[in-house]
Amino acid sequence: MVKNFFLWLFIVVILMSIFQNFNFNEKNFQKVNYSNFISDINQNKIRETDINGRIINVFKKDNSNYITYLPMIDSKLLNILLSKNVVIKGSFPKEPGLLTSIFISWFPMLLLIGVWIFFMKKIQIGGTKGSILFGKNKAKMLNKNQIKTNFSDVAGCEEAKEEVMELVEYLKEPYKFQKLGGKIPKGILMVGPPGTGKTLLAKAIAGEAKVPFFTISGSDFVEMFVGVGASRMRDMFENARKSSPCIIFVDEIDAVGRKRGSGLGGGHDEREQTLNQMLVEMDGFEKNEGVILIAATNRPDVLDPALLRPGRFDRRVVLSLPDIIGREKILKVHMRNIPFDSDVIPKIIARSTPGFSGADLANLINESALFAARLNHKKVFMSDLEQAKDKIIMGVERKSIIINDSQKELIAYHESGHVIVGKLIPNNDPIHKVTIIPRGNSLGLTFFIPKEDNISISREKLENQISTLYGGRLAEEIIYGVNNVSTGAVNDIKVATNLARSMVSKWGFSEKLGPLLYEEDNNEVFLGNSFNKIQNISDHTSYIIDQEIKFLININYEKARIILNENIDILHAMKDALIKFETLNSLQIDDLMNRKKVRSI
Repeated sequence: MVKNFFLWLFIVVILMSIFQNFNFNEKNFQKVNYSNFISDINQNKIRETDINGRIINVFKKDNSNYITYLPMIDSKLLNILLSKNVVIKGSFPKEPGLLTSIFISWFPMLLLIGVWIFFMKKIQIGGTKGSILFGKNKAKMLNKNQIKTNFSDVAGCEEAKEEVMELVEYLKEPYKFQKLGGKIPKGILMVGPPGTGKTLLAKAIAGEAKVPFFTISGSDFVEMFVGVGASRMRDMFENARKSSPCIIFVDEIDAVGRKRGSGLGGGHDEREQTLNQMLVEMDGFEKNEGVILIAATNRPDVLDPALLRPGRFDRRVVLSLPDIIGREKILKVHMRNIPFDSDVIPKIIARSTPGFSGADLANLINESALFAARLNHKKVFMSDLEQAKDKIIMGVERKSIIINDSQKELIAYHESGHVIVGKLIPNNDPIHKVTIIPRGNSLGLTFFIPKEDNISISREKLENQISTLYGGRLAEEIIYGVNNVSTGAVNDIKVATNLARSMVSKWGFSEKLGPLLYEEDNNEVFLGNSFNKIQNISDHTSYIIDQEIKFLININYEKARIILNENIDILHAMKDALIKFETLNSLQIDDLMNRKKVRSI
């Protein structure tokens, strides 16, 4: 602010000096045409003239004054004035002042310097505003008073918390471990699917240990200029050593830690130079006592082996998707600051959300609060949570879509087929609800909820899932005929085929092929894997795999057909109920399966 004031003051002084030099005190003189000036000369009315170039200040004998402008050079004018006894004066041209001279001579150079400084401030190279510090790191430092997160804010990953508890004790009392010659791990790699709480757990470690916490993303090291990332890595570790004991947290480390010499990238690019510097900083000649590096990724398979060896990332903490008990604890953490009604039971919500991560559950609680606010509820009710869950799992209701009666009937038959096969086939997950209200990309949906978390799945259950998936298509085929089957089963066919292929080529559920691995997961080249893929199976084996997949599909397809043909009356009744109510829950489905009158919910 002060700099700007003095800058503007300097500009005002310069401008005033310039204007002052061009001011000829003309404000007291009236402007008169040159022809009037000649007339006054001829009439002897002029006493004195002051000539400055083409500007003539005229002083008349009656003490009146005016100014005129000489339109062209008149060589006879002086003789005429002398013949009339007019006093002639001349003014020397006014020299510019010292400041004006300096300003005029240096103005172009000052302008160029000012423009250059302006653009340099805008570029902000290296993360430091207004400087050209290319190699300065972008890590944000949080002191011990800025971090409010602790282990009580982290739920659903008890084993992971136990793993890092030792790290907290070391940061608080390092002598306890050093007196016996023990060394704390230099690096901890947090591995898990997105949303499982890797970043949150790292914050909790810093919050519990009360030590400085440096946080940065892996992508912050990747720049256009080679060597910038390596310089930032050096600078980050130097700053960390000054604040030791401390924690450095690198999120999404796979951005700089991918395997060297693989994929489509070159061997000397910016990313690999940054990785090399990280390897040296973690386990080089220079010791990093008290500096602990915590990194998070959901793709540990693409990381460089040198990064994962002992001496660098010594310990791997796995954060998997929470089980039913973990989901219940996570829900209770996120429900602390939201007023819930007494009918909301976290255990029931946890059971109905298999496969949800911690971030998904946090989103569920937030969506339910938004639903309650829209309806002007003073508390969040179980119905709000149900609506939020349906929106997250099945998508938003597409109320604007227009479906005629014949299409609505076909969708009702399709979903009824899924329900009947899924309900009557043994060893299958219970049905939670079925709806023919369009949601997301689906025109209808049948939702299953497992009784408990599935750690491993038997062959029987997998085959029953294939039968259930084809129940919708078979219901259309039985009612309308083969030629009138719709495209509504496209996703069912895709899921069933992929399931059968995995059973044959990965899980060893084929009598002809035996318990061998014929197909691995397809990993993209850009994630750090090799470009050339080696085919380990022959064409004949590929043919047998295709035949076994088709065999599995056909067996379970016919199994579902038998179930629907034997329960055709239930199929018609469920179709009518779906057209009437549009959504059926588990109790209404049980009424239909027991051939009772469907109760209204």
